[in-house]
Amino acid sequence: MALIGQMNTLQVLRKVDFGVYLDGTVHGDILLPNREITKNTELDEEDWVNAFVYRDSEDKLIATMHKPKVQVGQFASLKVVDINRVGLFLDWGLSKDLLLPHSEEKRPLQVGDYCMVYVYLDPHTERITASARLDRHLKDTATNEELPKGMQVDLLVAERTDLGFKAIINGKYWGLIHKNELFRFVRPGMQIEGYVRLVRDDGRISLSLQKQGHEMRDELGEQILQRLKDNGGSLALSDKSDPQIIANAFNVSKGNFKKSIGGLFKQGLIIIYDDHIELKA
Repeated sequence: MALIGQMNTLQVLRKVDFGVYLDGTVHGDILLPNREITKNTELDEEDWVNAFVYRDSEDKLIATMHKPKVQVGQFASLKVVDINRVGLFLDWGLSKDLLLPHSEEKRPLQVGDYCMVYVYLDPHTERITASARLDRHLKDTATNEELPKGMQVDLLVAERTDLGFKAIINGKYWGLIHKNELFRFVRPGMQIEGYVRLVRDDGRISLSLQKQGHEMRDELGEQILQRLKDNGGSLALSDKSDPQIIANAFNVSKGNFKKSIGGLFKQGLIIIYDDHIELKA
């Protein structure tokens, strides 16, 4: 069955001058116009095509082979391209812009602003709609069983706060990247890899952009050794180096860097000086 607001694999039923009709099963025949067929693609009857299904300006179901920036059930940061009495219109990569009704705004926006939204299918109109009221669609808390410490997760950076950056975890939970865990540049709208640092007693989730525990130190140690080899056996960093310089070089905290070079020293692999480290001959 063709799912509205999703990419679908649909069969071509017949060709017409202005496009092809696809089998939308319970939704009937769905037109894939010529303008929505990607270049250098030839479609014949009984072919199968990967297409996105949505409603056009006349509320008719239509298909496109162009993949939008976001689908129903997903979150994305989208640019406001128009505003009228109905709502705001967002660029989601298709010819028809995505509607964010005024009732679903969280804060006043202007054309050119970016807005983090959740995309859903209106149950009454079956229109694809955006909402900036993300709390309705995300959990604030989790258990250690759901998100174990050190677990690798997909993050969508949502907004800056006084404490750091709020991020959406695996499209399900709110989490926070604290300021002291920011060892690389991030901004709202970025999709990045992260790790569960801690699920607090109240269920709130703290995040990190670096691996946790021994796994992190082992990987960092390998990076340091490789950087030493690439630099002729010496590196102008040490346990007394400025934290920001260390963060710029390896995207880690000074504490983790010190633990890692300390481990390499104990293994007899490096020598630590006040202003640099060297591979041990």
